[in-house]
Amino acid sequence: MKVYLANALFSQAEINYNAYLAEKIRQLDTAIDLYLPQENNAINNKQAYADSKMIAQADTERLIKSDLLVAILDGNSIDNGVASEIGVAYAKKIPIIGLYTDTRQQGSENNQKLAALKQVAENQFHYVNLYTTGLIKLNGTIVTNEAALLAEITAVLNKF
Repeated sequence: MKVYLANALFSQAEINYNAYLAEKIRQLDTAIDLYLPQENNAINNKQAYADSKMIAQADTERLIKSDLLVAILDGNSIDNGVASEIGVAYAKKIPIIGLYTDTRQQGSENNQKLAALKQVAENQFHYVNLYTTGLIKLNGTIVTNEAALLAEITAVLNKF
């Protein structure tokens, strides 16, 4: 099963997390062929040169051959490239699993947090673009932790 892992890949924290999560996914089963864009040195060696068309062609080629897109949704907003990859996957009917671990999603039962929504600039919850998350939900699911992500990937793998 071909899996495409989409996340931002520019800070050391992002690079490290991507490598960590890629290893967890690869350990699920030897049948998983995982593509992590940061490992593609032809387009992501920051000492070399790759223009926008080279990057778009290389990643899109791998994405449209994938059986599953894993998209990391964390950050101030969904990474622009990840949002584009979600759009391509949706259009190509590639199942999508979004991972959204932001802790600000917690507390929806807390009346003080809910009441704060009525005050200007006191939103206690993190916003994720509804169009992009809608594309995921129409063709997959969103999970809130790594264990659930790995379980969902396993469930997709078991359908093969």
